[in-house]
Order: sequence, then C-alpha cells, then structure tokens
Amino acid sequence: MVAGVLFGIFFLLLFLSVPVSVALGASTFITSYFFEGPESLIDLASAVFSKLDKYALMAIPMFILAGNLLSKGSSAKRIVDFAKTFVGHLPGGLPIAAIFASIIFAAVSGSSPATVAAIGSIMFGAITAAGYPKSYAVGTITASGSLGILIPPSIVMIIYGVTAEVSIGKLFIAGIIPGLLIGFMLMAVTYIGAKRLGFKKTTPAPWREKWNKFKESFWALMTIVIIIGGIYGGVFTPTEAAAVSAVWALFIAIFIYKDIKISELKIVFLESAKTSAMIMFIIANASVFAYFLTLENIPQMLSDFVVQMHLNKVMFLVAVNILLLIAGNFMEPSSIIMIMVPLLLPVATMLGIDPIHFGVIITINMELGMLTPPVGLNLFVASGITGLSIKEVVKAVMPWFFVIFTGLLLITYIPQISLWLPKVMMGK
Repeated sequence: MVAGVLFGIFFLLLFLSVPVSVALGASTFITSYFFEGPESLIDLASAVFSKLDKYALMAIPMFILAGNLLSKGSSAKRIVDFAKTFVGHLPGGLPIAAIFASIIFAAVSGSSPATVAAIGSIMFGAITAAGYPKSYAVGTITASGSLGILIPPSIVMIIYGVTAEVSIGKLFIAGIIPGLLIGFMLMAVTYIGAKRLGFKKTTPAPWREKWNKFKESFWALMTIVIIIGGIYGGVFTPTEAAAVSAVWALFIAIFIYKDIKISELKIVFLESAKTSAMIMFIIANASVFAYFLTLENIPQMLSDFVVQMHLNKVMFLVAVNILLLIAGNFMEPSSIIMIMVPLLLPVATMLGIDPIHFGVIITINMELGMLTPPVGLNLFVASGITGLSIKEVVKAVMPWFFVIFTGLLLITYIPQISLWLPKVMMGK
C-alpha cells in the first residue's frame, strides 16, 4: 500500500507537469508524513545530505567544467579536424568523422549533451555543405553524441557506481569495448547509407596532413591519456582524475591554445555551476526516494515477486530493458538510476548478473533515453544547434537509434563484451 501511494503521488505530480526532481522529493515526503508520522521527515532530511556526502560525486562538477572548457575553446574543432584526416575520404566520410570525433570527445567530457553540442556545432554545417541531407547529418551527430555517457569518463556511470556501491574504475573500463563497438556499428551503417546515397570514396589525406592535424590536436588528445592513463595506472582515483582534467582543460585553453580569455571564464564557470547544481538537485531528490523505498523493504518485495514468477536471467533482462526504455521516455538518466538501481540490482545479483555488466546495460539504456521524446536531452540540443524541429530530429535519429538498440541486445546477452577488459586489467 505504501508503494502504491508513493508511486501514485509521484505519477500524479508528473501528470500535473511538476519537474521530475521535485516530484521525486515531494512524493517521498508526503507519503512518509502520512504513513510514518512527522518524525520521519527528520530522517529523510538527514538522508538527503548523507546521500550527497559521497566523495565520488565530486567528480561530476569537475567533468562538467572540463567538458565546457574544451567545447567553448578550439579543442573540439581540433579533434574534428584530426578525425577528418583519417576517415573523411570514405563514402560518408564527414558523418563518419563526426562519429569518430564524438568517440574522442566522449573520452574527455563524460557528457552526452556536451558531445552533441561540441561536435554538432562544428560538423552539421560541414556535412550538409558536402551535399548530405540535413536529416542524415543531424541523425549521425545526435546518435553518436550519446556515446558521451558510455565511453569513460561517464557522469552516468559515476551516479550508478555511487548508487550500486561498485567500483567506478571498473565501470569505466567496462564501458570502453561496448562504447567502441557501438561507435563502429554507427560508422558501418553510416558508410552503407552514404554509398546508397551515391557518395564515392575520395583521395585520402596525405600522411603529412594527418601528422599536422595530430600535432594541432595533441594537447586536447592528451586529456584522454591523462584521465584514462591516470586512473588505470593507479596515479589517481576517478574523482581526482576529474579535478586534474578540469585543471588541464583550463591550462590548455588559456596558455596553449589561447582560445578562451580570462574574462570569459566567468561565463564558463557559471554554466558549469548551473548544470552541476541541476544534476545534484536531481540526485538529492532521487536519493531520498530510493532511500524510502529501501526503508519500506520494497526492493525485497520485488525480489520475492520475481522468485515467485520463476523468471530466469534472460527474461529478467528483457523486462529490465523494456522498463528502462519506457522510463527513458519520461525521466532524466540520473533520476532513473537512483530509483531503479535499488529496486533492480538486488534481483539482478540474485539471478547471478554481474553488477558491473548490469551497470553497462543501464548506461546504454540511458543513451537510448537521450534519443527519445519527450525528454530526450540530445534531441533538444540537436534541435537548438541545427534549427530543425524536435519532430524532424526524432525522425532523423531513428535509423541510428536502432543501431544502438542492436548494440544493447548484443551487450546484454554477451556479458564478456563488458566484463573481459575489467577482468584483464583489474582482476575479479
């Protein structure tokens, strides 16, 4: 009955157009007040602060700041130019270069919307100027930008790691092969589609040009080496890596590329602070919602229900993917993770599903949620930078959506795609 009232109030508030984050907190406090009494509100208020008091969460504002510094300066353009020299001569070369650049930028930003904004603002005009349809250009950019939350570092994985209490370092490693796999699948479909549109292979860029573009983008590319190499080399933790990446991005933007003036830093810092505050507010409300679920023993009841249903691992994962795909249509990734993980992870563990593998599955579902209306954030970012309507962007992104969905099925039912590299690098 408690669960019914909690979710009933939550969905009623959503129906009344209350923001998701506010609906999560309000439904929890209202339900607790009526079932547990006024004294319970003190515990919930305390839980809000205790759930935010996590060392790993400090990485989120740092990665957001690093991504903003790199996208506001010339780093993103240098990465795009570097990608173009290697794949720009192929049929679909420019869209493929956008995907390649998105993979690289994803490895320095940790954010899907930031990747779409940074790469899309540079590549959309170039792709359409080369004769590709606008739908083809925006579909490629929007879909490949979703890799920003799968390829490490990933803000979504940090939130999952904190919620599930698993190693964020292992999660980051687990996202590398799935991210590259889906990236190459997107490239393959883009290549085939371009050939069908009549685009031909052109002369490849000479090695001298490739070398020059590499030198120009070297300092931006070094961000990947610093983050990934530092974490897996044992030099610093993921949280420390976030701080180092922000300092590094600031250093190259001001002193090496000199593309951000000191006077412009205030705007970058304010934008980063606003985004960070929004995410932290969502986490705070979703955390207290999840805490109340656990307090009322709802995850255990769900586990018992699954046992009684005699669901096997395969059917459970089918149900999870369907549930998360539906949730992704209406909620932001942070909220979904904070609500669903406490409910689903105990069942997954009971069925023998590795928590790291489960985290990758959830992250890819969050990618797909970024591409579906009405709250898919990538759609709004792509619409803003291209001038196309949301309806046009949704229609354009669908072919690539199904490519990522195919990747989700492969990664869901072949756990070693996610688990092989963590086991090799960090052991069990």
